[in-house]
Amino acid sequence: MQLYLAVAPTEIREASRFTRSFAHVAYRIGPESTLLRRDLLLETRGGLLSVSDRDAPAVDQPEKLAAAVERECGRRSYTGAVLDFESLPTPDRRTFAAILTARLLRSRRSVFLPESYGEIPGAVALINTAVSGGTYQERLQEALARCGRAALDVQRLSMDFPLPAQSGEGLPLTREQLQKLIDAQTPSVFFSKELCARYFTYSLGGTAHFVLYDDAETLLQKLRTGSSMGFCAAFFMYPEVTDLLEKLFFKPGRG
Repeated sequence: MQLYLAVAPTEIREASRFTRSFAHVAYRIGPESTLLRRDLLLETRGGLLSVSDRDAPAVDQPEKLAAAVERECGRRSYTGAVLDFESLPTPDRRTFAAILTARLLRSRRSVFLPESYGEIPGAVALINTAVSGGTYQERLQEALARCGRAALDVQRLSMDFPLPAQSGEGLPLTREQLQKLIDAQTPSVFFSKELCARYFTYSLGGTAHFVLYDDAETLLQKLRTGSSMGFCAAFFMYPEVTDLLEKLFFKPGRG
């Protein structure tokens, strides 16, 4: 399984201490179906091009945009592209994704895109690893059956669920908030084999809480499970795992 670290241009120098397999978060869709780039070092080569559609207009010239992505991949020796699309699929985004996938496949490059776009032939669907119900393995099995080729979109889970959690939605915790809670409650922490995450419970103001979170060991277990099932790659977001990089990207003999 190939591991990628999604990094902004300002993060590359520090992240390079641990890996050189990057998804470069430096591109976005601009007006008139243009590909915009920001602050990327001239010497940047290899890895993947990651393009965002945040606040982007409709892609009314999908061939033009796909050609621009393909040229940039060739110019910087990228092995493919990641479509970091936040909204639900729209016809213009689907058309662009399909055209880009067909173009890049001809040059033996990959296109990674959200699970909701997983029906596009030849593309690799990104499957989010944050699971708070059911089981992690079932989640991956269902995704593979539906999408075929798939990669892990690794989200570092950290959620506080007031009980009963009828909606299945918890309160996100920052790294600092989680540690402060653990220090204050000194809970007994357990590992959930089903969710592939750590958890503990506590009570506050008469309300019971269930906290579910990932650490380096649970993330590595999620990678091992995905790899054994045939997932081809996994992506980490640099800001989420800055404190875990030594363990996640460990190479024997380094340092």
